[in-house]
Amino acid sequence: MLFNSYSFIFFFVPVTVAGYFAFGRLSRDWALGWLILASLGFYAWWNPINVLIMTPSVLINYGLARVLERLADEDNPHPASKYVLAFGLVFNILFLGYFKYINFFRTSLNDVLGTDFVLTTVVLPLGISFITFQKIAFLFDVHGGRVKGFTFRDYALFVLFFPQLVAGPIVHYREIVPQFQASTGRLNQSDIAVGVTLFVFGLFKKVVLADSIGPLVTPIYAQAEAGVPISLFLAWMAALGFTLQIYFDFSGYSDMALGLARIFGFRLPQNFNSPLRASSIIDFWLRWHMTLTRFLTAYVYNPLSLRLTRNRLAGGKRGLSGRNTSLSAFITLLLYPTILTMLLSGIWHGAGYTFIVWGLLHGLFLSANHAWRFIAPKIWPKAVPYDRVMTPLGHVLTIVLVAISMIFFRALTMTGALDIFRGLFGLNGVALPLGIYERLGAGWLQQLGVTVVVWESEDFLKMGVLIPLLLAIALFLPNTQEVLAAHEPALGFKHGPDRNRRINVAWSPSLLWSAGVAAAAMIAIFQLAGPSEFLYWQF
Repeated sequence: MLFNSYSFIFFFVPVTVAGYFAFGRLSRDWALGWLILASLGFYAWWNPINVLIMTPSVLINYGLARVLERLADEDNPHPASKYVLAFGLVFNILFLGYFKYINFFRTSLNDVLGTDFVLTTVVLPLGISFITFQKIAFLFDVHGGRVKGFTFRDYALFVLFFPQLVAGPIVHYREIVPQFQASTGRLNQSDIAVGVTLFVFGLFKKVVLADSIGPLVTPIYAQAEAGVPISLFLAWMAALGFTLQIYFDFSGYSDMALGLARIFGFRLPQNFNSPLRASSIIDFWLRWHMTLTRFLTAYVYNPLSLRLTRNRLAGGKRGLSGRNTSLSAFITLLLYPTILTMLLSGIWHGAGYTFIVWGLLHGLFLSANHAWRFIAPKIWPKAVPYDRVMTPLGHVLTIVLVAISMIFFRALTMTGALDIFRGLFGLNGVALPLGIYERLGAGWLQQLGVTVVVWESEDFLKMGVLIPLLLAIALFLPNTQEVLAAHEPALGFKHGPDRNRRINVAWSPSLLWSAGVAAAAMIAIFQLAGPSEFLYWQF
């Protein structure tokens, strides 16, 4: 059941909301129990076997958390607690690894060792990657004494709450469960208004913006997979087009998740903050999939970096020390943890060589960005204003690097990805559709080496219009959280000026805004004839 489907919008949401507030008139416990039941129904709608697969994992993790709670002691933790935590970590990794990576592992062995392992059909439970990370974070929080006195109902709702069940955000127990516990289960008109607005804006982004360019991008990647060389213009359309498609797709889902939770009176953490406005790759990852970045930083990068720093200092070597950082310290303490963390991010996103390359590319980009921050103060001319030059250059460079990496994120095989990558640099030639080729003048274009590509001129022109239009929307219009900033649309959202945006719009309850939201909803709903899945739901 997709968020952008008639069954969800006109059946599941009304029934779930009506049931929640009806039970809320009896008691909060009844209302929360109904929400758990509805979330299970949402999860089972896709495939009932999802529930059968995930239930044992949820129960085992709850049992482990209970053991950790009994062993926890802030002053003198029981020695066995670290072994229980390690068991929980290994169990969750193996659980995720079997369902998501077993066939990729077999394929890799066949490729490298020449073995003949047979690939089997494995049912991939929806949202298993997000649920697994959330359960791992919970075990760490219980082990660290940050979560105490939890009940099975609270834990089940924390894991299964349907707005964030299948594609995030990755929520910490202490962020959402206190809201469940404080809930009255009663209808709040302000929450309904903000929640519906968030949901409609997200639906519009997904259905009208992301899905408008998706069908134009897909054939380019299909041709690359079929062995057709992708020329310069189509390669850049493939890179930028998919970047904008997944941008508005994920932005739309994030808004819809926030809106659905808010209708019930709950605030989820922000997960998307206009990442194409970023002036660096570091800034990009502070804005894109923010809760994933937070998880990887807290549970992978920071522990690894801290251990390496302690080992280095114990050996009498210097750590990171600003401008005076040595090359060896940079490689050991920053480059290595960064690349490893992003490699894990790539593997988490998907089972394939392309995702590994995508993760490694971002690890290299981030490392280069950090290196520049060390080097720039030493070499930058004092007479040249740094921000005036580097800020716009950083924006352009970030968009280009993100778009290039997205080729590997989207392509099904390395062969297809590398063909489009070569096309970015004109290595597959320069070509135009026949209609445009003839209209511009075949003679002089032929002299320049421009050839004809088998492609519809109308689709080519559509891409030429949609890419600048969507890019302008991403760069200059306020995002949904900024529009609704006065109403705290996301947990702890702090509205501040974004110097990369030029247009300001603020939401206020009025007939004009109601008409605007209703119009956006109608436009989006009329586009629902053929709903498409959110791109991040495959992860």
